[in-house]
Amino acid sequence: MLFWIITVAMGSAVAFLLARAMIRGAADPVEDAADYDLRVYRDQLAGVEKDVARGVISAEDAAQAKTEISRRILAADAAVKEADVTGGTPQGLFVAALGLALVGASAGLYAVLGAPGYGDMSRADRIAFAEELRENRPSQQAAEDSLPEMPNAPEPAEEFMVLVEQLRTAVANRPDDVEGHILLAQTEARLGNFAAAARAQEHLVRMRGEEVTVAELGDYGELLVLAAGGYVSPEAERVFRATLDLDETDGRARYYIGLMRIQTGRPDITFRLWDQLLRRGPPEAAWIGPIQQQIGQVAALAGVRYEIPAVGSGAPGPSQEDIDAAGDMSVAERMEMIGAMVEGLADRLANEGGPPTDWARLITSLGVLGQPTQARAVFDNAMVVFDGDAGALDIIRDAGSQAGVAE
Repeated sequence: MLFWIITVAMGSAVAFLLARAMIRGAADPVEDAADYDLRVYRDQLAGVEKDVARGVISAEDAAQAKTEISRRILAADAAVKEADVTGGTPQGLFVAALGLALVGASAGLYAVLGAPGYGDMSRADRIAFAEELRENRPSQQAAEDSLPEMPNAPEPAEEFMVLVEQLRTAVANRPDDVEGHILLAQTEARLGNFAAAARAQEHLVRMRGEEVTVAELGDYGELLVLAAGGYVSPEAERVFRATLDLDETDGRARYYIGLMRIQTGRPDITFRLWDQLLRRGPPEAAWIGPIQQQIGQVAALAGVRYEIPAVGSGAPGPSQEDIDAAGDMSVAERMEMIGAMVEGLADRLANEGGPPTDWARLITSLGVLGQPTQARAVFDNAMVVFDGDAGALDIIRDAGSQAGVAE
């Protein structure tokens, strides 16, 4: 609010100074050409009288000169009167309206294009500030402790709660019971006890070890977010990045990584991640609805003019399986097939963008085609597009190494 008070005060001061200059300029104008001509003609008329008195010109010539000068005086005087009528002092109402228009238009323009409360920092400074914010953000426990007490939910049936207590006791007595922890995590989440559900899921993930699935890791990360009231803590981020290590295309993990990025000041990265998820689909994915509701505002924060695309509109590019299958073809057939797929993928990435995996496919495909210059150009472009996204940059660097173009 203080910002707007200062802004309106400064705008009003500028409008006042402009109005005062207009009024002063109209009330005390500089002598214009018509005034000057009138003064000159009057001096000439007086000079004719003096020339007659000295005998320099005859009375007849003096009469003709006076007639011509008088005609010019009348014309100049008419011009002066016309200027007085059309160029008078501005009316007070007009000046006030002009000042209000200036202040209002400036405030409206800034509301649309400006960023109130955002410091004037360079892009590098903003990225550094966002990274510092991400590194120093509150922990999971601090976020849970800061949440206000939730209103009492309707109590489940007494018989159900008796079963829940029995389940809790059984799991506590049998800490290695995998099925028990799965059921406990689901039950606690159904009751809205997300912190307890997350603890049960964490125990399950530890028991699974290297056999943990993408879904189990994703469930654990999501429960952490729910327990923190929608906040993606450092602990939750680590879980989602571990999920992407198992499946780099996992939509739920990529959605929450995007949510974390906007919470830490990088809406540009969030926009890229969520736009890719929308274009990939499928429409029934749980994260599509939340993205559609939020991506318009995210795009505005990222400075992007954006129209939400049709879900699943992104066309797939050549996969590694496609390239491997081409090994049974002749050299000419293989190069023709890969070239066609690469051309389609390159056009889509240039026009619509895409996930880092698609950029990686294009880079490796160009390497297969023996086009290192084009592969290096795509690699450099991808490093700029995904600047600040550590997971995406790792994917791009791996592809660049395979294509022999990474530094």
